[in-house]
Amino acid sequence: MDTLWDNIEKLSTVCRAAGAHLPDEELKSLQVGKVAEEAGEAMHALHGLKGLTTCADDHTWSEVQNDLVGAVIAALLAMHYIDPTGARTTFDEILHRRTRRGRDAAGAV
Repeated sequence: MDTLWDNIEKLSTVCRAAGAHLPDEELKSLQVGKVAEEAGEAMHALHGLKGLTTCADDHTWSEVQNDLVGAVIAALLAMHYIDPTGARTTFDEILHRRTRRGRDAAGAV
């Protein structure tokens, strides 16, 4: 079974091929921008869910989740673009560091 990172690597290969005409630094920058775009779509869906848009869009929590997953995938792709061989390790290190407080709190219960 493919892991999340195996799938990210496969998707990265496809996306990099599509952007092969762009310089590497530009491709990295555009992928970081894609994270913001996907997060913005999640926010738009949330606004639609709460009736806060001027258009007649009705949204659901499922759509918000779909867009959030799109943002996560875009972020993991950006990490892979930045460092194809070290993205997994970097992600694990950052995740461990940023979730320390939660682990500490869970251990205290």
